[in-house]
Amino acid sequence: MKPEIKVKPGSEGSKAKYWMEEHDKYITKTTHMPEILPLVIERAEDVWIYDVDGNKYLDFTSGIAVCSLGYPTHPEIKKAIIEQLEKLAHAASNDFYHPYQVEFAKKIISVVPGNMPRKVFFSNSGTEANEAAIKLVRYATGRKFLLAFYGAFHGRTMGSLALTASKAIHHKGTFPWMPGVIHVPYPNPYRNPWHIDGYENPGELINRVLEFIEDYVFDKLILPDEVAAFVIEPIQGEGGYVVPPLGFFQELKKLLDKYGILIIDDEIQMGLGRTGKMFSIEHFNVVPEVLTMAKYIGGGAIPVGVTVFRADLEFKEYGVHSNTFGANALGCVAGIKAIEIIKGLLPHVVKLEKVFRDELLPLRDKVEKVGDVRGLGLAWGVEFVVDKKSKKPDVGTRDKVIRRAFEKGLVLLPCGKSAIRLIPPLIISEEAAKVGLSIFKEAVLESTT
Repeated sequence: MKPEIKVKPGSEGSKAKYWMEEHDKYITKTTHMPEILPLVIERAEDVWIYDVDGNKYLDFTSGIAVCSLGYPTHPEIKKAIIEQLEKLAHAASNDFYHPYQVEFAKKIISVVPGNMPRKVFFSNSGTEANEAAIKLVRYATGRKFLLAFYGAFHGRTMGSLALTASKAIHHKGTFPWMPGVIHVPYPNPYRNPWHIDGYENPGELINRVLEFIEDYVFDKLILPDEVAAFVIEPIQGEGGYVVPPLGFFQELKKLLDKYGILIIDDEIQMGLGRTGKMFSIEHFNVVPEVLTMAKYIGGGAIPVGVTVFRADLEFKEYGVHSNTFGANALGCVAGIKAIEIIKGLLPHVVKLEKVFRDELLPLRDKVEKVGDVRGLGLAWGVEFVVDKKSKKPDVGTRDKVIRRAFEKGLVLLPCGKSAIRLIPPLIISEEAAKVGLSIFKEAVLESTT
């Protein structure tokens, strides 16, 4: 159970090099990193990825949290999809009715936090789920403004893009995006505008963020009764896998409730078992009015987006929102199975959290260029800095670590300004997890000494 590198990744004359060049001829630029991750995937099995040159890699990305149940498709999900394919795949689910979407909606409502009556809107991706949430809260409240955090990532379509504030490049050349979004600082214990050590003084950090909202946003910019909702990631994903002080969201909820402001909880990267609970908001004992999910909810096989919301926020007339492929029957049966399987994996994720914590936390003390290590469940971020005193982000070292780990057979992805996310499939064994962590630590030490 180890990686196998037979051909230097992306080397001259390799099959990977050929396919990367062909890709560049015909496919638009997106978020590839050819100098760091020249990975051309041919197939995958369990937690292992095989490239076109026969190299075998251990996956610590889960397809950006999509393939939580490993590769290529969990056998129970595969079976459900094949059986459904023989009956019905697509039926214009927002114009006609079928029982599979009702059963899927019931399954979702049974696992989201809170006991309030709920309803569900189905789409095909995370950004679509968030677009639906935007429409929903504006329609229901009659209020037009939304709040979001710096460091947030909520999608790249023009509404969700306005909420996103993790990297300026996401907005380059695309203005004007949707108006009406105000950003506020996220309570990042390691890196915040007030230079507070949020690990040592969480209460002070919480108070500063709440004061900013009340004293600067509500007092000087917009009245709170014009704000429909605050869109949050309980744990920021693209922004750096940042975990806030545990008491923060309870205090934020009190403030928002005072003004009738809703919470839209974006669980698209951190939901459904990733943090050791079904949804990451459950770590903070807060019940959101709206919750969005995607990625993992299709079982790694079918694109699915979900917007689940308090029932009284429902559109009061037909035609305000819809789509074509949402709630297709294949996605519904895949999602039902994914929820059932992941629910049973929670104890395993909690057990592996300790393994990751014990292996990663010492890096923060031993390596000068490791500024912070944070995480829950199987969602971990390691942030690299020039030195601990300045905390200046060190993108070069971060990229060297990713490349070095890749050359050793471990696939990683960056996040934030200078962090790496470690997010293996939830099914990973303790043995495989320790193999990956060992490679990661070797890559860190070799890249920082």
